[in-house]
Amino acid sequence: MNLKVTLWHYEELIKQGLTLDGVFLLKLIEEGVDITEACSNVKINTLFLSLVRKGLLTNDRKLTLTGAELLKFMETRSKSKMVRRKIDESGFDLWWKSYPGTDNFVHNGKKFTGARTLRQNRDECLIKFDKILLEGEYTSQDLVDALLLDVHQKKEDSIKRNVNKMTYMQNSLTYLNQRSFEPFVELVKQGAKIEESSEISSGTDI
Repeated sequence: MNLKVTLWHYEELIKQGLTLDGVFLLKLIEEGVDITEACSNVKINTLFLSLVRKGLLTNDRKLTLTGAELLKFMETRSKSKMVRRKIDESGFDLWWKSYPGTDNFVHNGKKFTGARTLRQNRDECLIKFDKILLEGEYTSQDLVDALLLDVHQKKEDSIKRNVNKMTYMQNSLTYLNQRSFEPFVELVKQGAKIEESSEISSGTDI
């Protein structure tokens, strides 16, 4: 491990509420060290959980984009300020507006009646959405495309079976927490598409 820390590196870490212990743990993970056994130590596990809360690591001990950016900053030799990553609010807004407000909808001229509110807990959804993006595996567009395909398939299935399949749609926060988008991301990457005539009902904000 080659980690040269200058005084201004240290000062920037302090400003961001970070520690050299945290940087060291991030560096170990970047270099492929398995810290599972080390986390049985209370102090190390507390440090690990702190890095997860700060968005630098995932729960399964992988660097997030922010964690990788921090280590890249620590390698810079020219004096500069650490730039904190900003939340992709525009990407989230598109996803949020695409999420059905309720399970009431009209598709291909056929009306289906439901009784549930689906779009809920906006602020919590924003936090979870951003944490998913931080992992670096998916983009905001991946999540939007997956959602649109999921909703489209449920509406198409409703037409075929004459049953409102949108009643099985999770509320927005549960959808993100349970990562229900993942199989649809894969389907989109495999070429699954939505017909131009399909519509996503905007529903009602909560």
